[in-house]
Amino acid sequence: MSVFSLTYPGACDSHLHVFDAAYRAGSPVPEQAELAHYKQVQQALGTTRAVIVQPRPYGTDNTVTLAAIAALGISNARGIAVLHPDVSDAQLQALHAGGIRGVRFSLYTAAHAAVSFDMVEPLAHRIHSLGWHLQLHWTADQILAHEALLRRLPCPLVFDHMARLPVRSFRQHKAFALVRELLARGRAWVKLSGPYLCSEQSDIANSKARYADVAPLAQAWVAEAAQRLVWGSDWPHTTEPHAPDEKVFLQLLYDWTGDDKLCRQILVDNPAHLYGFAPLPLSPSPSV
Repeated sequence: MSVFSLTYPGACDSHLHVFDAAYRAGSPVPEQAELAHYKQVQQALGTTRAVIVQPRPYGTDNTVTLAAIAALGISNARGIAVLHPDVSDAQLQALHAGGIRGVRFSLYTAAHAAVSFDMVEPLAHRIHSLGWHLQLHWTADQILAHEALLRRLPCPLVFDHMARLPVRSFRQHKAFALVRELLARGRAWVKLSGPYLCSEQSDIANSKARYADVAPLAQAWVAEAAQRLVWGSDWPHTTEPHAPDEKVFLQLLYDWTGDDKLCRQILVDNPAHLYGFAPLPLSPSPSV
C-alpha cells in the first residue's frame, strides 16, 4: 500500500525550515530553500498544513519564519521560534498572533547555537501561559543528562527526530524509558522526522533501504504512543549533502504504521491538537 493512494485532508508537515536569500543571516543559507520552493514540495506530498521551524542561521530573529506563516495563512501554518529569556511580554503576544506556538532549543551540537541549556527553564515559565511547548533537538545522551530539568518544566515537550536515540540499542538507552514515561503522562510528543539523523546506513543509495535500520525505533514509538506523534519532512534537509526525496519519508510513515487510520492520526489529528489547528469535520476513512 502506498500513502499516495490515500487521501488525508488537513495533513500536516510538522517540521520544515524556510529561508530567504534576500534576508540577512548569521551564516550562509541553502539555495532552493525559499517558501516558493517548499510549496512545490507541499503539492507533491499532498499536505495542506505546515509547521515552520526557525533555522539556525537567523538566530533569534524570527522575521522570515513569521513571513512564511503569513504567506501560507495562519489557518494552515504555525511556527516554532528561537528566543532568549529576555523576550518581552509584548513580543511574545505578537509572536503568538503571528502563529508561533513553541520555542526550539537545538543543542545537539553547540556549533552556531543561538541558545543554551541555562535558558530552557526561564523560557519555559515565560511561554507556559500562552499554551506553547518546548521543542528539543537534543541527543539521547543530552536528554538523559537533563532528566531532572525535563521533569520539572511546566510546559509540554516535543522531541525532534525520534529523540535522536541510537537505532541499534535504543531500548537499552535510558533516554528511551524517560521519553516513553513523559509520553505516557501526556507531557511530551515525538516527531517522526529526520531518519537520516538516526540511520547508520548513510552509504546506501537514496531510497527506503537506506533508512531500514530506523524502522524498529520508529515502530517502537508508534507502538508506545501513536497519539503523541507527529510527522515532518525536515525540508530542505540542511544536514544532507544531497537532498533526499520527501515522498520517501512520507511512504516510510505508512510503512512504520502499516495502518491508514494511524497514518491519518499522525498526519492530521495529532498536529491539529498540538499546534491548535481548527478541527476538520468528520470524514470517511481515506479512500484507496
